[in-house]
Amino acid sequence: MPDEISDLKFFCTLAAAGSIAGCARVVGMSSAAMSRRLSALEARLGTRLVTRTSRHFALTAEGLRLHERAVRIMEEIEEAEAEVTARADIPHGLLRVGVPSELGRKRLAGIVAAFVEKYPDVTVHLTLSDAGLDVIDDGLDIAIRAGMPPDQGVMATTLISSRRVVCASPDYRARRGLPATPHDLLKHDCICLLRRQRIFNEWAYHDGKVRKEIHVTPHLAASSSEVVHDWAVSGHGIALKVLWDIADDLKCGRLIECLTSYAWEEIVLCAVYPSRAHLPSRTRFFLDFVRQALRHRDFVT
Repeated sequence: MPDEISDLKFFCTLAAAGSIAGCARVVGMSSAAMSRRLSALEARLGTRLVTRTSRHFALTAEGLRLHERAVRIMEEIEEAEAEVTARADIPHGLLRVGVPSELGRKRLAGIVAAFVEKYPDVTVHLTLSDAGLDVIDDGLDIAIRAGMPPDQGVMATTLISSRRVVCASPDYRARRGLPATPHDLLKHDCICLLRRQRIFNEWAYHDGKVRKEIHVTPHLAASSSEVVHDWAVSGHGIALKVLWDIADDLKCGRLIECLTSYAWEEIVLCAVYPSRAHLPSRTRFFLDFVRQALRHRDFVT
């Protein structure tokens, strides 16, 4: 029986990962080993479970039925084990968390360390990336991101909200001056964020009750929010940053807030996790811990 349970767990992981390579990353084994295990499972059941293509695969009708049953079985096993061991309300196990690089380094790394110190039975693997982490494709339990996810197949909860800030360094002010209105940004050196060849140069603000956008022309653009930040601090231009990234710089004068009479669009920090009926206690405890740790910071609106 243990082999059958192991096969069901493997198949659930494979279906959630969406590819042989993705499954291999999650379990820490080679793609070849995962492919052999899938072939062995199909041979044992005498039916094809996956239709493979060059890059992706799709579950067959038999695979879909097996996955549906397997998910229910694995959830029941997890609940039964929690009841037997009386650990349902004690967070334990491995938690894989992905965060944007700058936010992770400045704000969340310390919170994660404090969480593990409080709950020593939990191990956290923290992934920092500006590539736009995905809970399914990247094998994460939680992905923390700015803005709500477009994918309706996952769950999301808001941790905090904050405002965006147009900012520049004292050196830039001395050299170029500061804009008096949003339209003045068109005459300044602006620094923009770049994601998959899309340049985020539409800076939204509210003029009274009216939402408006200014389309700036970037003098510099980078896929790393930390590089955008460093360029702004170094005086290379004006940037639109989230307050949680630059609150310390504003306090000590490394950056100056521009256009303070305009309300630049707010943004939420949210946690994304796979859609499932019962979250592990470690996930629930972690989300509550992070929310409480961030709630009273000076960058929260």
